[in-house]
Amino acid sequence: MVEQRTEAATARASADAEAIKEAANRVRENIGRVIVGRDDVIELTLVALLADGHVLIEDVPGIGKTMLAKSISRSVGCSFKRIQFTPDLMPADVTGIHFYNQKTGEFEFRAGPIHSNFVLADEINRATPRTQSALLEAMEERQVTVDGNTMPLPAPFLVLATQNPIELEGTFPLPEAQLDRFLMRISVGYPSAEEEDDILLRFEDESPLDTLQPVIGADELLRLRKVVNHIHVEPSVRKYLIAIIQATRNHDALELGASPRASLALFRAARALAAINGRDYVLPDDVKRLAPFLLSHRLILGSQSRLRGRDATGVVDEVLSEVPAPVEG
Repeated sequence: MVEQRTEAATARASADAEAIKEAANRVRENIGRVIVGRDDVIELTLVALLADGHVLIEDVPGIGKTMLAKSISRSVGCSFKRIQFTPDLMPADVTGIHFYNQKTGEFEFRAGPIHSNFVLADEINRATPRTQSALLEAMEERQVTVDGNTMPLPAPFLVLATQNPIELEGTFPLPEAQLDRFLMRISVGYPSAEEEDDILLRFEDESPLDTLQPVIGADELLRLRKVVNHIHVEPSVRKYLIAIIQATRNHDALELGASPRASLALFRAARALAAINGRDYVLPDDVKRLAPFLLSHRLILGSQSRLRGRDATGVVDEVLSEVPAPVEG
């Protein structure tokens, strides 16, 4: 009887993985009508969608960060709001305010742009720490509190934040507590010459974003997120993930290693990546593929490491090369 239940669970997980792969391919193809190349960036963003995590896009201006965010929101058929972060932006500009309506004689709530399925926090590091902190509760608990009243945010809820790593004047670096709430940090990068020529041709007459239609709905996305929990993770793979996290906490170059939130994020993301590829089980390669994007922004280098010009991504690469991956049998 136990064996029959195991076989049934395996068959269900395999069917669920195929359903996720089919839906992911639809979204990937739809986004590909607007975004040229960058299949790896699109895949990572799909992982974030399925793992219910937020994404920090750190790159120079003009490479399509906003276009990527809009393409994702339209492909899923969800509401989208953009917040342009500036030094004079106030927390109430993000969360909303209660105002007195003279016609009704009562206080009413005017929702801020955070009350949306997809929120683009553009140049998030230009806002003051006080305004940045307005996102903390929303990103972690999917709710906001205004004047003592707590309101749930719509589901799904995803923050896509951007920041320019080159221009530092007039910016406020994100605190570690906020960085830890981003599932992953990615970089889009410049296109190749062939890809740039394709961009010019694709946008020659009109923007393909104007005619982009949803390929899945919000309800389907929420259902697929639950299905990701059926993806199997072998104990050996789970221990491999834990070993990577522990290695960051004991690394000489780091002052602060990955948090338990990081291990949970890597666990969820690895299951999502496996499902996107049509597998009902996680491979060590899934963990290894995602680790640089999920861990590097959560680590704090020691002072000597910074003086020597080391970076967190390089340290993660060292850890991955040193921690042995499990092998079959």
